[in-house]
Amino acid sequence: MVAIIKSGHSLHKIFYYNENKVKENVAECIGAGNYPIDVDKMGLTLKLNLFLKQLELNENVKRNSVHISINFNPSENYSKDKLMAIADSYMEKIGFGEQPYLVYQHHDSGHTHIHLVSINVQRDGTRIDMQNIGKNRSEPARKEIEELFGLVKAQGNINSTDLNLKPIISGKIQYGRSESKKAITNVLAQVLSSYKYASLPELNAVLKQYNVLADRGNEDSRMFKAKGLIYRILDDNGKPIGVPIKASLFYNKPTLKFLEGKFKSNSPNQISDIRRVKNAIDMAFLRTEISLTDLVKILEKEGINTVFRKNAEGLLYGVTYVDHTTKCVFNGSTLGKQYSAKAIQERCASINTDEQKMTNLVNKKIHEIKFETPKSEIVAALFGDDFRDNKYVGSSNIMSQLAEIITQAEQTANYLPYELRNKKKKRKGQSNNR
Repeated sequence: MVAIIKSGHSLHKIFYYNENKVKENVAECIGAGNYPIDVDKMGLTLKLNLFLKQLELNENVKRNSVHISINFNPSENYSKDKLMAIADSYMEKIGFGEQPYLVYQHHDSGHTHIHLVSINVQRDGTRIDMQNIGKNRSEPARKEIEELFGLVKAQGNINSTDLNLKPIISGKIQYGRSESKKAITNVLAQVLSSYKYASLPELNAVLKQYNVLADRGNEDSRMFKAKGLIYRILDDNGKPIGVPIKASLFYNKPTLKFLEGKFKSNSPNQISDIRRVKNAIDMAFLRTEISLTDLVKILEKEGINTVFRKNAEGLLYGVTYVDHTTKCVFNGSTLGKQYSAKAIQERCASINTDEQKMTNLVNKKIHEIKFETPKSEIVAALFGDDFRDNKYVGSSNIMSQLAEIITQAEQTANYLPYELRNKKKKRKGQSNNR
């Protein structure tokens, strides 16, 4: 179970967001808390007016609306009665047990989830303190409810035999199979609240597992300078596809400002979480020499995804580890120098056995000179058929010598065998001048 709490200035906005989902037949209002009559007997006006009347008791509260989503594992498919029991228990434990609230079940994603709409002004006009409600009240409530109702625990099971990445939603986004904004919203609802990330690259290391990217644009772009943010869908090769969507267009407003707040709160990392990832990497290197590919596969079996970052030339410059067991994300340098991209490369085998064999074979062939034409044909082409047919006295010996000379890689340019030098002996007493 994962709970996400958002407070806002506009009750109308979150109310009609859910009611419009009902009109589109992708949601239904399954119940209400502290309303005078059953929800199926109420119209829009009655639902909304009860909130508005109570808000009038303290008009100084500007951030007065509360929007909560409770998400369940895809394997969980509960009845409306059980979902209402969970909602009632949760609202009681976080201090909203006496507040009016509406419960909507949405059917627009691959997992069961409900939305709760409420206000933080009480019947006596006082305001419910929302400061750190997620950490101080929602998180303890979540753990208690998971035990009470036998729900799948959000933190995961360390002893599980299947620790490979299993998206909480139905799987990676496949562009064109579902409405883009809806698909990205489902991913963000799970990742933003569940994982501990301290920077945009660390967040993207998780989002890319779902084929999603949070993009600020180039540093020289207007969007980057204005601290804008867009979300993109990626194809299976990690390339952006389709039309990007502004962060401000999502109902939970996952803007850069919002994320920066998450970065600060997520900065302190548990030593035990860091040690788990470091130990997994060190254990991998206790085996025989491994390549980067081998390392990735070994860590995947431990529930850790390794995300490499490369520059435009394809050179590796960074590495991020995503631990799906503890829901923690670590940049390589955060763990220590020996876990950085450069150090990991040095610790891994740079070339696998097959590549090395191929390289050696190519190098060997380069130094070999192969003549397809028989040596006798080469000699005959240069000196005539008599040499090929051994008709010339001593030609057999000469042809052998010539063949060796011609097929050598290096030769002395002016070299000739002794038999071909054709020098006449001087007769005794013969004069050079006639």
